[in-house]
Amino acid sequence: MDTVFRFLYEFLSQFFGSILTVLIACVQGLKQMFDWKAYLRILDFYKDDFNGPEWLFVALVIIFLVLIVVGFVLLIVFLIRKYIRFRKTLVEQEELLNEVAKLNDEVSSLVKEKEDILAMKVSHLGLKPNETDTEGVEEKQEENVSADGIRFAKLNEVDLLYANYAVKNYNDSFSLPELVELFRNFAASQLKLYYKTEMIRIFISALASTKLIILQGISGTGKTSLAYAWGKFLKHDSCIASVQPSWRDRTELFGYFNEFTKKFNETEVLKTIYEAGYTDDVYTVILDEMNIARVEYYFAEMLSILEMPNKDEWVVELVSSSWPNDPKKLIDGKLKISPNTWYIGTINNDDSTFMVTDKVYDRAMPIDINDKGEVFEPIDTPAQDVNYSYLDRLFQDAMEQNPMSDEVLRKIEEMDNYVIKHFRIAFGNRIVAHMKKFVPVYVACGGDEVSGVDYFIAKKILRKFEQLNVSYIRDEIDGFVEFLDNTFGKGKMKECEEYVLRLKKLT
Repeated sequence: MDTVFRFLYEFLSQFFGSILTVLIACVQGLKQMFDWKAYLRILDFYKDDFNGPEWLFVALVIIFLVLIVVGFVLLIVFLIRKYIRFRKTLVEQEELLNEVAKLNDEVSSLVKEKEDILAMKVSHLGLKPNETDTEGVEEKQEENVSADGIRFAKLNEVDLLYANYAVKNYNDSFSLPELVELFRNFAASQLKLYYKTEMIRIFISALASTKLIILQGISGTGKTSLAYAWGKFLKHDSCIASVQPSWRDRTELFGYFNEFTKKFNETEVLKTIYEAGYTDDVYTVILDEMNIARVEYYFAEMLSILEMPNKDEWVVELVSSSWPNDPKKLIDGKLKISPNTWYIGTINNDDSTFMVTDKVYDRAMPIDINDKGEVFEPIDTPAQDVNYSYLDRLFQDAMEQNPMSDEVLRKIEEMDNYVIKHFRIAFGNRIVAHMKKFVPVYVACGGDEVSGVDYFIAKKILRKFEQLNVSYIRDEIDGFVEFLDNTFGKGKMKECEEYVLRLKKLT
């Protein structure tokens, strides 16, 4: 056993002795570093041998050493101060945690007090606070609501307004070119809003291709005014929803059920959609400055619903169950979205807004409004009564009578292959389906097929170039412009060429 102790003593002494040696060496080193007498002895020994320039060199060396020492001292002071601040921060954090814990205790106490008060109210209504019979509770709730009122106040007002309503047939007889001129002259004569025929033609064609239209461009060019004028023209004022930065989910669009008041806080958008279900008229919802919040957050559900080919599946669930006094068109808490409503969003691209993602753009039809319309002398035109069914039939007839030609489709396929090869961008079936609706209606409205294709490709497909690093595709742009001229005809794809050349200038 003595051998083991001797081993441990020698073994550990080797380790701890070295530590002691290091500490002693550090102390001796610091002592030697600050031994001013030693420095003075050395200086005194050599001072008689120095001449003028050498004394200058000696002075520089002394200054250098003093700076090193001062820097060393400052470093130590800095580290000590940093440690003190760090320690102070820890203490403050501990104090804050204690304060939070104290506040949590107070909140728990207040919550318990609130529960006791609610229990007293429930007892006053004839219920037991801890009653577990859910069917009995639901019956009491429904009785309470029936006595109190209704949970969908605005929608029930619509039910009362349309209680004896019969769908009206306006016997419309206008054609699509006539609709373009009627709307253009109405906006100018009644609202003093002037738009070019081409702009109205594009707008009507966009209505045929999708239920979501995005009006974009610089401020003051009449984006909101166009959508507003369309509602006035149809004798149904557009429902304007001013998007707020706080919009995060669909409740901002439709409203939400308040569990405390047992009422549904309805929005004007929901009321408009519900009212549209009673009629065969055309309705418009304007999402003003729609990208001031993320569109794919608050409009995600509608994006999915409006893409479903079967309109019977256009259903949104507002509440999880039905009550006896719910609105007539609310079946099991679900509302059918009427197809006679369009959603028109306006966007500004600046530092205060979010970028509209591909998910949104692919499902919408963007229209650029960057020019003010020229003033002209309009024909005095009143607002029109328009049946949605008639307008939809005009769109369908246009698609059947003016299908895209095989030659143009072949050229589009060639362009698709070119863009994939040189820019690594492709467009899917959804965009092609929208094009096959947009272009025929554009032609039926008096436009040229290639011009319609040009505008659609520039706004729906080439827009994806903005996602690329333009400096890397810069050298490919001239070749692409030449390809468009050779394939579609020189100058025929004006919108596309202007767009890519504008991108090139940005580099």
